[in-house]
Amino acid sequence: MTDISVSVIIPFFKVASFVERCTRSLLEQTLQDVEFLFVDDASPDDSRAIIERVASQYSRNVRILTHTENKGLPAARNTGLAEAQGEFIYHCDSDDYLEPTMLEEMYHAATAQQADFVYCDFYLDFGTSRRVMTNPDYTDPEQLVKEGFLAGLMKYNVWNKLVARKLYTESGLLFPAGHGMGEDMTMIALATHASRAAHVAKPLYHYVKLNSNAFSNTFSQRHLDDIRFNADRTLTLLQDWNVPDKERYLNFFKLNLKLPFLFSEDRSQIRLWKAWYPEANRYIRRNTHQPRRTRLVQQWAAAGLYPLVRLYTFLVNHLYYGLHYRR
Repeated sequence: MTDISVSVIIPFFKVASFVERCTRSLLEQTLQDVEFLFVDDASPDDSRAIIERVASQYSRNVRILTHTENKGLPAARNTGLAEAQGEFIYHCDSDDYLEPTMLEEMYHAATAQQADFVYCDFYLDFGTSRRVMTNPDYTDPEQLVKEGFLAGLMKYNVWNKLVARKLYTESGLLFPAGHGMGEDMTMIALATHASRAAHVAKPLYHYVKLNSNAFSNTFSQRHLDDIRFNADRTLTLLQDWNVPDKERYLNFFKLNLKLPFLFSEDRSQIRLWKAWYPEANRYIRRNTHQPRRTRLVQQWAAAGLYPLVRLYTFLVNHLYYGLHYRR
């Protein structure tokens, strides 16, 4: 057994404005047996110097791994994984930050509940406002993957998950180098190898979201290609997952992947919704894990009632998000 409880992997690239807060929140964690693996993805700004300055003020196990050229976020995560020695792996985004007890509470949940896949609640930080994002409780990894990740009841982001390193080594799973958008989907496949899950029902991570009107964003062609690559990769990885009712949940996943296209104010993205995974549309009514209004918007789109979809998008983006997240 390793004497390192958790290996924290933190890729960084052009985050000079945020990385000091992130670094301090990591090095002030109450859990002590931790190694911090910062991965410099050929960052051209002062990020590395800031990390080195802050790290010199703490007596913690800190290493900075170096890419001589920018390889992207998934490759940087893989560089950290190759060097990690901890019993558990935790991935942190360098522009976010943690509550001081996050790693201790998640590691305690893992050991107390004999879980190899642990997740917590989190904050969405909008600068002047904040929202608590809660997750459902799961101990069965099959239920977690089906209802949580595939049906859309929770996010598959890396940054609120603590995962036993053996899940990576035994499954051989790595992050998809060269395909950064949607690379978090790797956590879905990883969870299918878990034996027990645990939920820490407290917001312990701060996800900093500078653009509160996210659904109105458009996607570059590179981003679209990456999302589709990672989606297809995930569907392929799950083909060998031998569980009941798998096809229904895989189609729920397809619907959730293309759902953001309906909430964009770029009308051309309606065409993307129509083109992506049309075979999943017949499952719209069956995903009762989604709110009725979400299913209704998808039904409008499937029926070609695009003016109703655009009206709903306008109301959500300009009224709901405007009132709740721009204070």
